[in-house]
Amino acid sequence: MNHTKLLFSRQHTYLLSSLSVGALLCSADVMASGKGLQGYVLQVQMTPAICALDRTKAKHRKCLEGYSLTIKGLIPETSRHDCQTSSSATLAPLQKRVVARVMPDEQARIRLWANYGGCVPMNASQYFRTIINHADQLKVPDYLTGVDRKTVSISTLRSQFIKLNPKLPSQGIEFQCQSLNGRPVLTGVEICYRTNGQFKSCASDIVSTCPNTFDIEGAY
Repeated sequence: MNHTKLLFSRQHTYLLSSLSVGALLCSADVMASGKGLQGYVLQVQMTPAICALDRTKAKHRKCLEGYSLTIKGLIPETSRHDCQTSSSATLAPLQKRVVARVMPDEQARIRLWANYGGCVPMNASQYFRTIINHADQLKVPDYLTGVDRKTVSISTLRSQFIKLNPKLPSQGIEFQCQSLNGRPVLTGVEICYRTNGQFKSCASDIVSTCPNTFDIEGAY
């Protein structure tokens, strides 16, 4: 089974060698934001399915430019209930271009930071760098990025992810599905991480919503 890195648009694969993804250096004024932090959930969207389900998004960049996968967010697992922040989500021009490869909607990026930035021990630049780091290291089966619709089983898809990412535990990835014209289609993949960036089993409230078999919409 071939595989691809997560970072791409249309038929091209983007490897983010231009961006340093070293260890995060968290300043004292943001360390308190991570109190009670247990880990993160990386939410990956199956863009063709999302665009087909909601035609109001047809003019969004991710739909117009043929993205196969995009990142919805990196959600902190925390005991805190209010994670909002008023701190700036502004990124340097180079980082902004790199992040746009997997999160093309700038307003969605701004909302993501505003909703969750208060619960992470990072500033916006460090947070989005962490997203890029995870996206660059995660390997996905090629049939998630193909042009043809495919029907797969949840066990096969899980096994392929684990084969490509050997340190990923079997309960460290969950799949989300919705109904499209009466067919269950894959709309999202959720991968769970420790605070140090290593894979971990997902919390009990993070569960798959897919049946035993479902469709993967082809890129367009």
